[in-house]
Amino acid sequence: MGALRLYHNPRCSKSREALELLKARRAALEVVEYLDAPLAKAELERLVRLVGGDPNLLLRRKDPKFKAAGLDSGKTYTAREVVAILAEHGHLMERPIAVLGQRAAIGRPVERVLELLE
Repeated sequence: MGALRLYHNPRCSKSREALELLKARRAALEVVEYLDAPLAKAELERLVRLVGGDPNLLLRRKDPKFKAAGLDSGKTYTAREVVAILAEHGHLMERPIAVLGQRAAIGRPVERVLELLE
């Protein structure tokens, strides 16, 4: 099945916790520091699809930069709108996100990333 891909922000405590949990489990990892290498639209579309459910869960609505970007924290955005927002404002992506094969999990709480290993 390959390595688990972790979309990671090293400045985020939850992202660092998820990385440590996965390392402790000796999971084969590919760490993607998405702020250093912004994600392509196709990759963002794949994340939205794999996470499933409400695409708005991928947005960091409480981040002050959300409002500063002119976004409305009370609005429900479509999957297409979420992809467009994240393509322009990658720092607003919820993290960490773990992907293994055709499954993905947002690490909130961080232990959710471990579900992919089961």
